[in-house]
Amino acid sequence: MSISARIFWAGLGALSAGFHLWLIFSGLVPNLVSRPLHMALALPWILIFAARNRRQRISGAVLTALGAAAALWIAFNQDRLADQYGFLEGDFQIVIAVILLTVTLETARRAIGWPLPLVAAAALAYGLWGQYIPGEFGHSGTPLASFLGTLTIAEGGIWGKLTGVSVNIVAIFVIFGAMLNAGEAGQGFMNVAAAAAGRLRGGAAKVSVISSALFGSISGSASANVASTGTITLPAMIRLGYPRALAGAVEAVASSGGQIMPPLMGAGAFVMVELTGVPYTGIIAAALLPALLYFWAVWVGIDAFSLRYALKGLPDDARPAKRDVLITAAFFMLPFAVLMWGMLVARYTPQYAAALAIAAAALLLPVDGRLRIDLRRLLLRLEGAFVTAGRQIALIASIILCASIVIGVLSITGLGVKITSLILSGSGGMLWPAVLLTALACLILGMEVPTTAAYIISVSVAGPALIGLGLQPLQAHLFVFWFALLSTITPPVCGAVFIASGMVEENWLKVAFAAMALGIGLYLIPLGMIATPGIIALADKPILALVLAGKIAAALAAISFGIIAPGRLWLRLSLIVFGAAILFVPL
Repeated sequence: MSISARIFWAGLGALSAGFHLWLIFSGLVPNLVSRPLHMALALPWILIFAARNRRQRISGAVLTALGAAAALWIAFNQDRLADQYGFLEGDFQIVIAVILLTVTLETARRAIGWPLPLVAAAALAYGLWGQYIPGEFGHSGTPLASFLGTLTIAEGGIWGKLTGVSVNIVAIFVIFGAMLNAGEAGQGFMNVAAAAAGRLRGGAAKVSVISSALFGSISGSASANVASTGTITLPAMIRLGYPRALAGAVEAVASSGGQIMPPLMGAGAFVMVELTGVPYTGIIAAALLPALLYFWAVWVGIDAFSLRYALKGLPDDARPAKRDVLITAAFFMLPFAVLMWGMLVARYTPQYAAALAIAAAALLLPVDGRLRIDLRRLLLRLEGAFVTAGRQIALIASIILCASIVIGVLSITGLGVKITSLILSGSGGMLWPAVLLTALACLILGMEVPTTAAYIISVSVAGPALIGLGLQPLQAHLFVFWFALLSTITPPVCGAVFIASGMVEENWLKVAFAAMALGIGLYLIPLGMIATPGIIALADKPILALVLAGKIAAALAAISFGIIAPGRLWLRLSLIVFGAAILFVPL
C-alpha cells in the first residue's frame, strides 16, 4: 500500500474513532444524525478497503458514494423527517430508502457473505408481499411509503436501537481493544498465560486457554483470537508433540470463549443492555461465572486428554522471565484497571470509562517491553490502532444494520409474535421442549450468520416464548446468546475450527470432533442456566451463585473425563451419568 493510501486510511480510522469518542462528550446528538453518520463512516472500509480486485473497488466506490450521500441526507434533514413519522413523501425519498436498503444488504454481503443478507432480503420480501400468503403467517399489508419509511427515515429499522448500541457503546470498546492490542498488551497476555500455566501438564494447551480468555475478553471475536494467539500457541503445541487435531481444537475452543467472556462478549453484552434493560454491570456480573465455567471445562478436558497423550508443558527456555511478565502485564492491567475503576468505583457510564481507558492505553503506545520510549513507534502503532478500529467498527456496523432490517420487518408485520406462538404450540406449553426447540433454531441460524446477528434474530422470535414459560429475561437472553455461538465449533459450519485446522494443516473434521469434546461446556452450561438460574445471580446472591458454580464445575469435570479420558466404557458412562445428575438436579 502506498504512503498516501496509508495516510488516507489511517486518517479515516482516526476520524471514525474521533467521531465516536466525540459523541460521548457532546451531549445529546439526535439519533437520526449520529446513526447515519456511523453508517457513512463504515461504508468505505467494507466496500473499498476490503475490495479484492479493481472491479470490486470501482463498484465499492460507487456504492459508498451513493450510500454515504443517502445517509448524510438523512442526517442533514432529520428535523424535517421527524415530522413525517416514518412515512415517505415523494419519489425522491423512496429512492433514498431503496439506496439505503440496497447498500446495507450489499455491505453485509461483502463483509460476511450471503446468509445474513439473504435472510434480510427474505424479510423485506415478506414485508412487501406477505399479504398474499394465505393462513396465519400472512399479514394484512403495509403501504409502501410507510413500510420503507419505517425502515429508513424513522427509528424502526436500520436506525433502530441496535444501531444505537453499535454507535454509542460497541464502537468505543472496539477502539479500546484496538488501542490496547496496538501496543504490548498482546505480548502481555501471552507472557501471563505462559507464566501461569506453562509448566503444568498439558501446559502449552493451557497457555492457549488463558491467553485466549484474556485476549478474547477485549476482541470478542473467535476468528481474530485464533489468528492472533494461534500463531504462537499452535506451533508450540505441535513442536512439543501434540496431535495436530488436538492442537487445533484447543485453540478453536479457547478462542470461541472470547465471545462469552466479559467485558466485550463480541458486542453481545451491549446488545443485551438495550434489549433487556439490565445495566451493563449487571450483564457482565451475570455472564462472568458461566464464562469461567466454560474455560474450566476446557482446562479439565486438556487434563483428560493428557491421560491419553503425553502432553508436555513448555520447556524452561520457552517461558518468559518474571521481569518480562510483570512489565508486559502492566500494558493491559493499567488500562483495564482504569476501565474497572471508572465503571465500578467512579460510577461513570461504560462508554465514558472506556474513553478514559483508551487514553491510558494510548499513553502506553510509545513504550516497549523494555520500557524504552520511541515516538516513531508511537506513530506506527497509532496508525495500526486507527486502521484496526475503523475496520472492526465497520464490520460490526454492517452486521447490525443488516440485522436491524430483519428486526424492523418482524415488528412491522407481527411475524415475530407468530413465530413465538408457533414455538409455544410446538412445545405444548412446556419449558424444556421450548428450550430444546430454541437451541436447535439458534444452532441452525448460527451456522449461517455471525453470533451477534444470530442472537439478535433468535431472541427476537424465541425470547418472548421462553419468558412466557417462566424464564427471567436475562436468563433467556444469555441462553440464546450461548447457543448462537455453537456453530463456531459444531459442524458443518464451524468458523473457528476451519481457521485452526488450516493453521495446523489437519483435516477439519478431526479438529471439529476434538473441539466438540473439549467444548462440551458450550452445550451444557446454557442448560445449567435453565436448571439452576442462581448461577447468573452473582450480583444479588453471590454465595448461592458460587455454590452453584462449584456444583456445575464438578458436573462438567465428570462429564469431560467420561467423554475424553481413556478407561473402561462402564466407568466412563458412569461419570457422564453422574455429571448429568449433578448438573440438572437443583440444590
